[in-house]
Amino acid sequence: MTLYQPFLDAAIALLQERLDLQPYPIPVGFETKSAIAGKGKHQEEVLTTSYGYQAPKLRQIRAAHVQGGNSLQVLNFVIFPQLNYDLPFFGADLVTLPGGHLIALDMQPLFRDSSTYQAKYTQPILPIFESYQTRLPWGGEFPEEARPFFSPAFLWTRPQQTEVVETHVFAAFKEYLQAYLDFVDRAEPITSPSTLREIEQAQLRYLRYRAEKDPARGMFTRFYGAEWTEEYIHGFLFDLERKLVTTATTGCK
Repeated sequence: MTLYQPFLDAAIALLQERLDLQPYPIPVGFETKSAIAGKGKHQEEVLTTSYGYQAPKLRQIRAAHVQGGNSLQVLNFVIFPQLNYDLPFFGADLVTLPGGHLIALDMQPLFRDSSTYQAKYTQPILPIFESYQTRLPWGGEFPEEARPFFSPAFLWTRPQQTEVVETHVFAAFKEYLQAYLDFVDRAEPITSPSTLREIEQAQLRYLRYRAEKDPARGMFTRFYGAEWTEEYIHGFLFDLERKLVTTATTGCK
């Protein structure tokens, strides 16, 4: 059992309980990938496993789980809504490196500067965020250019003790995901053409930023090579742009 396997198991169980969950296609070669890292007695296998699901209101639910022994554990778990809903993204980046743990949890807004949007999707979860502030204190500065993509309920922390990850972070992860699925339950499809265009542009802005700045790029390139890494990022982790191109080419909706 690795540090973030219980998170993944709990998330999948919750999704299965609350959604009409279906598989999301994972391109060939990305379901699992392994490499040997380190030298001599410090060698470790680094195994990356991908998971993909979809649901009626959710275009892609996907996870990348990296297991590299005690010095490297990562779970990147993201939910992308269908383009005819104004739902935020659900994002969890759970990273363990030799220097400690880096934890980021959020419902990342499509429209951060809209007070109406904030009232709909951020205000209801602020009490959850605030309830964890003493146990999971703010993790310090993060890039200025990233700020538009996070909400005021962004839980960003760097716990030193693994026990804190196993207890408080795990509890926060489950509570954020439950709250997100409550939003999904209530979400109504958008029909306004102008709003639909704004949603598509907002999703593309987010995905382009995440794909360009993916902090895992260096790690994946080191383990699996640049070609595999770029295809994994653009062809699976952040695939909306390609999907839209394919849709336009085939003339399907």
